Amino acid sequence: MRAHTLLVVALVAGCAGGVARTTAPAPAASVDPILASLSTRQKVGQLVVPWLAGSYAAFDDSAFQVATRWVDSLQVGGIIISVGSPFDIAAKLNALQRRSRLPLLISADLEWGAAMRVVGATGFPAIMAAGATGDDRDAYTIGRVAALEGRAVGIHVNFAPDADVNNNPLNPIINTRSFGEDPRAVAHLVRGYVRGLQDNGMLATLKHFPGHGDTETDSHIGLPVIRATYGRLDTLELIPFRAGIDAGAEIVMSSHIAFPALTGGDDPGTLSAAVLTGLLRDSLKFRGLVVTDALEMGAIVTKYGAGEATVRAFLAGSDLLLIPADADSAVNAMVAAVANGRITPTRLDASVRRVLDIKRRLGLFERRTVPLDSIMRIVGAKANQDLANDIASRALTLVRDTAGTLARLRATRSRITLVAYGDELNSFVGQRIVEALQKGGDTVTFFRLWPMSGPQSYDSARAAIARAPTVVFAANVRPLSGRGTIALPDSLARLIAATDSAKPTVLISLGSPYLLGQAPTVKSYLIAWSGVRAAERAVSRALLGWAPIGGKLPIRIPPGYPVGHGIVVPDSTLPPTISAPLPR
Repeated sequence: MRAHTLLVVALVAGCAGGVARTTAPAPAASVDPILASLSTRQKVGQLVVPWLAGSYAAFDDSAFQVATRWVDSLQVGGIIISVGSPFDIAAKLNALQRRSRLPLLISADLEWGAAMRVVGATGFPAIMAAGATGDDRDAYTIGRVAALEGRAVGIHVNFAPDADVNNNPLNPIINTRSFGEDPRAVAHLVRGYVRGLQDNGMLATLKHFPGHGDTETDSHIGLPVIRATYGRLDTLELIPFRAGIDAGAEIVMSSHIAFPALTGGDDPGTLSAAVLTGLLRDSLKFRGLVVTDALEMGAIVTKYGAGEATVRAFLAGSDLLLIPADADSAVNAMVAAVANGRITPTRLDASVRRVLDIKRRLGLFERRTVPLDSIMRIVGAKANQDLANDIASRALTLVRDTAGTLARLRATRSRITLVAYGDELNSFVGQRIVEALQKGGDTVTFFRLWPMSGPQSYDSARAAIARAPTVVFAANVRPLSGRGTIALPDSLARLIAATDSAKPTVLISLGSPYLLGQAPTVKSYLIAWSGVRAAERAVSRALLGWAPIGGKLPIRIPPGYPVGHGIVVPDSTLPPTISAPLPR
């Protein structure tokens, strides 16, 4: 195995486009000599960060050729990597790192662990689960494992934690990506997450500054507006950002949200000097790297275009320009803005120096590639999976069990119909729960619904529901960029209500905690915060009575459930021979 891995490394090193690159010398205490060696166009390139799929690609694949041109011609400073296997991501990044004159700063969204982008890595529940445990050690653990597994495949920056305060139940895009709605509790957990990342070699990013929690519009498709005064922002939205900066977060990501009280108009925060320079740098004293949210998002690009949006974001105070709609247009517009005096050389140098200094402190001038033979020892390791299982179990939150249906399921083995709902990306939603319940002794009829399910599918679901005396609905409704809503289909909400009125029913949320608003009469409601394997395992053990339930709401669920609510269910007294561990 080791010989094979060394051969793969040698092939990647020798075949990276067939071109040997001369890299810049490793800087000592200062990056100024490297900065002085760069042309204006090369400096601009260091600030541009395009998006790249993490899936496998041959060297002569057209998508990989585009990426090599970013590195060779535009000389970009970094890449944001998306979903792929650990080896595909690492090999692809190694090849690009070897081509690049200067080391690339690699970033990714790893909010709930490296599994968010790295197939086979450890998936924790969404970070609101840490809000449900209330323990900053859990936030630290999520950050620590994300750092260890992410660095193992070549990722240096996590665009997390989400420091937003989710105080609007109708928010379609933040939701469980936030730790909760109490700003001081969120701040406490943000600190833990930041330390977990940065103690283990990965940079943390506080987002979405100055706050995306109180919105009802998805900024991927439109421009949200928060009409709060500065006083409200100062005593609510900004509290977690201050805590994260105090904990040492190196990066802050701007939000594509308008704050008229700060800007006097409808410019999004990403394009506002009042937000990024006046508030973030001058008032909050942040001295690190400012990165835009994706510049291809609808709130930006549809109004300003790829090039002008990039220039405006930079002039507002951003350093790294993330995912411009067109990388060439972004670079050309920035170079033109320097030539015509809109951007001064001093301002350009300040941002490039910050980027180079981050790379220096990460040790990338000394080593920029990762060894492939260490990946299987780190990514998805059992010790990490066990930590995810533990947090998922302790985060389970029982909001309501007025008819005792959940208690009866825990006490005795039953005949159940389980109806699972999720989007098409969640093709296995509910499957693990069914398998675990069957292994534990329950008799289960399983039916799955999708967003596109029509009347015939719902008729089939009703037929499945009729076959068992007890019904469990497991719904994975989660924030997805570009969707604009986060809710159960009306047809499913009606089915849940009708079923609950006819027979014992449990509704389990594997995502958004706010589903009770659409099914207000349901008598048993359990929140697992996520549909990852660890969360479904925790649900299974709770239904079987093999684990206690003790989570507390980090958000209020209108109209009657405040922050801190949660029914505590102690350990079951089932015989140890029945409560054997479920497979991971």
